[in-house]
Amino acid sequence: MTRTIGELVDLALEAEEALAALGEEIDDEWSYVTDLEAAWRDRLELVASGRGDEPADPTVVAAVDRAIEETRLVKDPHRAIDWLSTFPQIVLVAMGEQP
Repeated sequence: MTRTIGELVDLALEAEEALAALGEEIDDEWSYVTDLEAAWRDRLELVASGRGDEPADPTVVAAVDRAIEETRLVKDPHRAIDWLSTFPQIVLVAMGEQP
């Protein structure tokens, strides 16, 4: 079954939300985490609004799926904060977009 860019963005946003929830455990970083998540959510949603119905190439699906799997391995809140900015860039580059 072919997935669309929009479906991949939805999955990526779920992973980003999980990272943000973990990062928010660090009280001093709460504002930074919420701002960072919002900025990347906006960027990913922009891609979905323009290309959401576009079928995703299998290599793009594999890359995004693999990146999502990596986010699930993150258990440390500090590492989650690092991934909040890294992960969306991986997804965007996999989709042929500028971060």
